[in-house]
Amino acid sequence: METNEVLDKLPPHLLSLVIDQPYNSYTAQDQAVWRYVMRQNVKFLSHYAHGSYTGGLKKTGISISTIPHMYGMNRILKEIGWAAVAVDGFIPPAAFMEFQAYNVLVIAADIRPVDQIAYTPAPDIIHEAAGHAPIIADEEYAAYLKFFGEIGSKAFSSARDYQMYEAIRHLSILKADPYTSAKAIKEAEEKLAYLEKNMGKPSEMALIRNLHWWTVEYGLIGDTENFKIYGAGLLSSIGESMNCLSPAVRKLSYSLEAAHTGFDITTQQPQLFVTPDFRHLNDVLNEFTDGMALRKGGAYALNAAEESANTATAELSSGLQISGTFEDSVVMDGKVVYVKTAGPTSLSFKNKELPGHGKSYHTHGFGSPVGKLMGGLNLEMLSTGELQDAGYNTGRRVSLEFESGVKVAGMCEYITSREGRNLIMGLSDCTVTFVGEKLFDPAWGLYDMAIGAVIASAWPGPADAAAFELSYEPPAEKTHRIEHTNEALALHALYQQLRNLRDGETIPFDASEFAAELLSKHPDEWLLITEFLEYLHQLKAQPELEKRLIKHLEELSDRIPGYCKLIADALALFQ
Repeated sequence: METNEVLDKLPPHLLSLVIDQPYNSYTAQDQAVWRYVMRQNVKFLSHYAHGSYTGGLKKTGISISTIPHMYGMNRILKEIGWAAVAVDGFIPPAAFMEFQAYNVLVIAADIRPVDQIAYTPAPDIIHEAAGHAPIIADEEYAAYLKFFGEIGSKAFSSARDYQMYEAIRHLSILKADPYTSAKAIKEAEEKLAYLEKNMGKPSEMALIRNLHWWTVEYGLIGDTENFKIYGAGLLSSIGESMNCLSPAVRKLSYSLEAAHTGFDITTQQPQLFVTPDFRHLNDVLNEFTDGMALRKGGAYALNAAEESANTATAELSSGLQISGTFEDSVVMDGKVVYVKTAGPTSLSFKNKELPGHGKSYHTHGFGSPVGKLMGGLNLEMLSTGELQDAGYNTGRRVSLEFESGVKVAGMCEYITSREGRNLIMGLSDCTVTFVGEKLFDPAWGLYDMAIGAVIASAWPGPADAAAFELSYEPPAEKTHRIEHTNEALALHALYQQLRNLRDGETIPFDASEFAAELLSKHPDEWLLITEFLEYLHQLKAQPELEKRLIKHLEELSDRIPGYCKLIADALALFQ
């Protein structure tokens, strides 16, 4: 991977998802698919896309005729403070969001097969490079995209969310392979449909993915009667970008309601949301974030961390960050009394692990009361002098009784403070009890008590990812390396021959023989015939052969109605 200033800032745990773009694997047919979609899009979207789209193609290094190389894109993207990496299809939503927070576009390296040229349910390089990249040239929108990544990466997921992700990834992989059996696709669709009906209460990630879908992927801007396209899913889909103009597709004013509106990746959308401007996107996202554990804190945040059943971080009002798998915490009357983690845990401040408080020390979990002491005394706020006056200083035996009823008694060995806030009190020979239950016994060693009046925030993952040794395992199921049939390889050779001619190479070529082989051996091939017709039309040398090819396309349109518009649109580019 060729790096730039933006990519150099990526944390190590994201790099495991990055792959080398398999550029030499793209066939000449793949290049023709790219060229067809891009030419159609530029022609159509120059009238219906947000004003930054056309200029953005140039600013981000997107070619109309050739699949972009990631190296070339990155040399240009760095000028606007962004970068791009290639990945293998769908990646976990949290990782996708985090890349975005680092100003990095995640680009699925594959390209859609020709039978999905108008719409594909799988992420591909047309969707990512030609859909997402051009709009980030707009500074206001790029800022929203980064903000969304920052918030989205802090949204809690559920176990069901990950099952859904794997089911979507599996289906997209099958559909991207032109040789997948109909039976396998049907089984994958049925599994996905079952999960969609049995998701239970939606998680924060499920809701924020809806917001992402209706803005970043399928957003319109303007008003419900007069709008432009800015969503990448629309910008990269010939069929859906045209279809979205139809009155049959409802246009709704964008609001928080979009978070509760689901979507189906396998079909075109029945409704779309229209934002008046990009600033409004931030307003709605901020409104949504106010209800997240990230900002809401308290028992809600702790419950979200426990339900995630994975590594999470709870930040106390003192600034101390506890990272681990939360379970069996104590909540009474809607207030957090005692937090507990199981397994390796770390303590941090401002996303930096505190010395001596990593996973190797807190190997078996962590537990601590949360709250104020009796009388409303807030231990985190006391100065050194106030701690001494209250008798809470090192070298003395202390007895702490919290408003919740938790009692802590032991010898104060140390107090860790940062920036005027007390974070941890270490006690030896310590006993912790709550309503008659012993929560910590002196025989267990030193008791490291977190200091904090309330849980101010919580989010998935560790506070200090590097120290916690966070990593994303690359998806177990890889996108298929397409094993083309001999017939397909012969067809690709014809595509390559025509591409070489169009690029100005001098090679032996007989147009009549080319046409005879194409029509006899590949009678249902519409895309190469239209490309060949364009080449002949520019030469103006064989009008009879042109007529013969046009007649064949007309017959093909009658026989396969799904080709009718695709062929008509291709011919309209040069006739």
